[in-house]
Amino acid sequence: MLQMVTTFAQKNEFQRAKECLDALEFSYKVVKPEPGYARVGVPSLVVDSEARNALVDGGRGLVCSGWVEFRPAGIPVPEGNPREFDEDIFGRASIMVLAPCVADETKIRIIAHISGDMAEAFPFLNSIMREGCYNVNGPTFTFMDGYRMVSLYPRRIAVAKADEIVDAWRTLEMIRVRVNEVWQKRAEIEPCYEMRTKPPILEVYKRLPRTNCKACGEATCLAFAAKVYDGAIDVSRCEPVFQGKFSHLKDALEEVCKGVVGVRY
Repeated sequence: MLQMVTTFAQKNEFQRAKECLDALEFSYKVVKPEPGYARVGVPSLVVDSEARNALVDGGRGLVCSGWVEFRPAGIPVPEGNPREFDEDIFGRASIMVLAPCVADETKIRIIAHISGDMAEAFPFLNSIMREGCYNVNGPTFTFMDGYRMVSLYPRRIAVAKADEIVDAWRTLEMIRVRVNEVWQKRAEIEPCYEMRTKPPILEVYKRLPRTNCKACGEATCLAFAAKVYDGAIDVSRCEPVFQGKFSHLKDALEEVCKGVVGVRY
């Protein structure tokens, strides 16, 4: 039977879900972020589809971050405690959205909120991460972590193409450490406000419906993606996404386009 995994923004919601499954006498597996990812994750539950449906129906207002197909972790959770920083501008992360990745359904997409504020660190990140894309008008900072696209906002993080939940925690912890390291050394770094690169054009294309409907005025979705990439057309011209039956693509499309200068919503 298909196994599904969910996670939670708060630990008390995990506890409520666990108690509900115990009361309903369903079996489950717990994937823990502790100790290494304790600042960026909450324990996650792995259940079969029958238990998932029972939890959704009988959860009494239970709030989870979403459901995706469970895949075993390819990496272990570190055994050491998370690194501490005297001046921590990141704080803690809470995964608010867990969903299949629009660009690759074998991967997952997460949106996490943080208790801190990273905005002031962006110019310093932009100085040392030459592969990154800083949009001072956002402000946002976008970069690729391998094949994962990471978009940083002052108090929010979007990650596309994470392998599974442990890999998502790894990515969030990597961001937490990097942001705090850079902030700690900011006196030694010249801030940079230049925008050097943009997210790959194919990352824009993969988040479009790819139906070639021509409602935007372009012959193909790829041609539309190229115009968006060049800042020559607003991404909101994609009617199926912004006004039609592909509205589920809207958030992911807007996220990737945050790194494109001139795009308006």
